[in-house]
Amino acid sequence: MMKGQFRVMPRRIAGVEVVEAATRHAFARHTHEQFGIGLIHQGAQTSLSGRGTVEAEAGNVITVNPGEVHDGAPIGDAGRSWRMLYFEPSLVGAAVSDMSDGRWKTCEFAEPVIRDVALAARFRAIFAVAASTGGTDAKLRWDELVVTLLAEALPLVPRSPARLQVPASIAAAVNRIDDDPLKPLTLADLAQASGLSRFQVVRGFARATGLTPHAYLMQRRIDIVRRLIGEGTPLAEAAIAGGFADQSHMTRVFVRKYGFSPGAYARAVN
Repeated sequence: MMKGQFRVMPRRIAGVEVVEAATRHAFARHTHEQFGIGLIHQGAQTSLSGRGTVEAEAGNVITVNPGEVHDGAPIGDAGRSWRMLYFEPSLVGAAVSDMSDGRWKTCEFAEPVIRDVALAARFRAIFAVAASTGGTDAKLRWDELVVTLLAEALPLVPRSPARLQVPASIAAAVNRIDDDPLKPLTLADLAQASGLSRFQVVRGFARATGLTPHAYLMQRRIDIVRRLIGEGTPLAEAAIAGGFADQSHMTRVFVRKYGFSPGAYARAVN
């Protein structure tokens, strides 16, 4: 029987997070600020993605783009296990610039699930380097693996503008949250900003962003918390700075979204 196990490995390469998990946990809808690419090791899962609901099984490569709303639940009772690498956008941007001879700075994963044996093998190799204790040649090996992995997984096309379009009225409500995620807000506030009814805001917000206004606000706040923890801020201070009532509330939201605790994350990245 598979137990709920998450391991956030110590950060050995700047801008890269290394995570492996074996769990039956069903993740709430959430986003990451990084690019994520991983491999299903055992079992299978179903998840929401920017391309709709998809399924992935052992041997499949899985991807997620920054800001892409997704969730995840196991298929069957046995759970699933996977390994993931999360890259800061600046690292991916540098690789894309190299691959396109400077023509593009941004790109995105086009497919949330990639069924490619060679790409899966390449991911296993790069994950092993990311999880290792290093060596005199580790950086060179890492650099060449990153470039080749992303070249195979990322189509060299700019990010689709259609994916980014949001109605102006809903954009006004989104901006109201983005401008100050720590400010107390009501649905009436968002309705006033957008010129819509409260019901129209909830429906339009969810259609445009994949999240309800409250879920979007919680995501923005947990993004703040995750960045602060990555900078070495104590957990209690990060909770308050992120707009949470206390550390316990922050921890509940963090675990529901990511599967591991803020404490485990802090130990890995600091």
